[in-house]
Formats: sequence, structure tokens, C-alpha cells
Amino acid sequence: MTEKKSTGLIHHPYIPPAGFASAQPGVFKASTVIYKDVAAMRARDWRYKKGYTYGLHGTPTTFLLEEKIATLEGGKHCVLFPSGLAAIANVSMALLSSGDEVLIPSNVYGPNKALCENEFKRWGVAHQVYDTMDPADLERRIGPKTKLVWLEAPGSVSMEFPPVDEQARICRQKGVTSALDNTWAGCIALDGFAIGCDIVVHALTKYPSGGADVLMGAAVTRDDALNEKIKLAHMRIGFGVGANDAEAILRSLPSLEIRYAAQDVAGRELAAWLQSRPEVAQLLHPAFAGSPGHEHWQRLCGGKAAGLFSVVLDARYSQAQVDRFCDALKLFKLGYSWGGPVSLVVPYEMPQIRLAQHWKHKGVLVRFSIGLEDAADLRADLEQALEQMK
Repeated sequence: MTEKKSTGLIHHPYIPPAGFASAQPGVFKASTVIYKDVAAMRARDWRYKKGYTYGLHGTPTTFLLEEKIATLEGGKHCVLFPSGLAAIANVSMALLSSGDEVLIPSNVYGPNKALCENEFKRWGVAHQVYDTMDPADLERRIGPKTKLVWLEAPGSVSMEFPPVDEQARICRQKGVTSALDNTWAGCIALDGFAIGCDIVVHALTKYPSGGADVLMGAAVTRDDALNEKIKLAHMRIGFGVGANDAEAILRSLPSLEIRYAAQDVAGRELAAWLQSRPEVAQLLHPAFAGSPGHEHWQRLCGGKAAGLFSVVLDARYSQAQVDRFCDALKLFKLGYSWGGPVSLVVPYEMPQIRLAQHWKHKGVLVRFSIGLEDAADLRADLEQALEQMK
């Protein structure tokens, strides 16, 4: 049979020789996966990484990233998602049914709370908000309908660090699945499985990516049955991640620990300086004495912390003045997220801070994410902006 050039190019017989190795893994892009015969097509099971069935269910690139994230977190299984929020939503949808209840902490990531208040409520799933700093309140709220408890350490805006080990212990005693949003720890500072959590979720968007240019999430488990529930929901919802996004995170992972440590050092230096300023009423950073839950951070994190903190400015400064301070910053950029190379700042109006009864501050809160710029340059930027605020 004579083939036209176009057909010959598509079905070219050349196969590169095996044995190629390089510092960075190859990038495999696929929607369709080719099988050698019908028997192979029928024999493959996408759930256990024993073969490839369709691009949505994994390629060598995404399988490798899943294995590396699982290893970083001390887990056995990892499933990737197109964002951290997608990972949170998938875990909840995998484990909750109409008539069930989910408990969320008072410092919960805002979109997780919104998901409970809207979609889950319409689907017949109830929720309660427990006091993140009071384990007894969590224990009181767990009932026969409670099927999932979300934990978060620290609050990503208010920065209080709850006793997550005690919370996880209560969940185990009550026979309820616990899921920890461990994004702040960056796979470095807090071992979610060592403290007894069943599921650990990350926004890989943050420190694992490191470039502020990739959206991705992950759910890590040690239990086969839990992983299968998450994986099946993942398949039914149709979540998938792009090969180039997976490649970007694979390239960043070797420098993860170095970047996390550098941003921690710079963050503490700038936090200590801001704490000494007369404009600042309260520093909120788990590594500093006086920040809510500091003792829990000391016990659980081995002295490591993210380059993320908030300050409450003195109540004499209005929201408009604080906004002017943020607008005056030149190196700090206005933007959400953290873990990238560029330092970020966000002013929060008090109603935006979803906190329980422990919030006693009257001033405006400003959150800082420290990037990879020189700390002295960042300090000078803060100083000139504070002067403009006044």
C-alpha cells in the first residue's frame, strides 16, 4: 500500500532508542493513549498506575509528580488537581453525601467555607464552623452525621496556629476522617500524617511551584480505600492537569527546601522590624511569641515557618490610610497567593476576615508574602510606604 506523505508522517515507524537520561524528566503530553492490541486495552486499570489509559488519568509526567509529592508528604498516594481549591472540593465530594455533615475551622480558607454555604448546602450536606483554637469545641460538635473534618494550620490571613495534633486525635477517637489543608507548610514545616491526619491537601500553586505561574493542587493519603474514593471522584468530575504545568513544578521541587528556608529567614527579619514600629499594633506570625498558637507551632514545626505573616496596624489609621500604604509600596505588589519570587501585600477589611470570637483587634490587617528579593530592599520599601501612610 502506497501512503501519501501526510499519512506517512503521522504513522512514521521510527522509535527513538531506549536508555536516554537527563537531569530533568521528559514531558509527555497526551489525551489519547495508544494500545498495542485490544487485549491490552481491556486489561489496563487506570486507578493503580500500572498502565496508561487516557491522558486525563495520568501520563509518565504526572505520575512522577504525584509520586514525588507523596514522598515529600510522607504519604503513599497522591492525586493531582488543576488548583488547590479543586483538591479541597474533590476531597469533600468524594467523602460526603446528602444528609452528611462536614466541620470546618473558624480560620478556614474562604472558598472552602463558600463551597459549604452554597453548593453543599444545595446538595443536602450540612456544615458547622468550630473554634479552631478550642479542641473541646470541635469535640462537642462532632456528631453521628459528621463524616469529614477540615483542619488548617495556620489561618492563611489571621495566622493563628491551632493544636492540629489534638484536633486530629479527636477525629481519630470519634472515627471521623480528617483532612488538613497544609499549604502553608509547603511540604516542609508540618508533617500532617505524623500528627494523625487522614488526608493532606496542598495548593501546589504556592511553594512547590515557586514561580507564581502555575495553578495546581494535590491530595495525599496513606490509606488505599481513601485514595480510591478520591481517585474515583476525580475521574467522574473530569479533573486533569497539563503536562507543562506538571513539568514546571517538577523543575521547581529540587529548590523547594532552599526557597522555603530563604523566605522564612527574610520573613522573620521583616516581621521583627515591623513589630518594632509604632504603626503596628500586633504581629501575627506563628514563629513569634505572642502570636496566637505560637506554642503549637513550636511543638509541631521544628522551628520552620513560611515567609507569610500579617500585621494589625494601629487603630488610629483608617482603611483609606492603610490602602494608601499598600499603594505606595513599590517592590511589594498587590496580589493574592504566596510562595513566589515576588513579595506581595493584601489589605483586608475586617468583615473579610472570617474569624471566631478570639479576634480582639480593632485596626486594619495587612498580610505580607515575602518573595526572594533582598530583605534590606524590602525593608526600605516598607519604611517609605509607612511614611506616606501618615
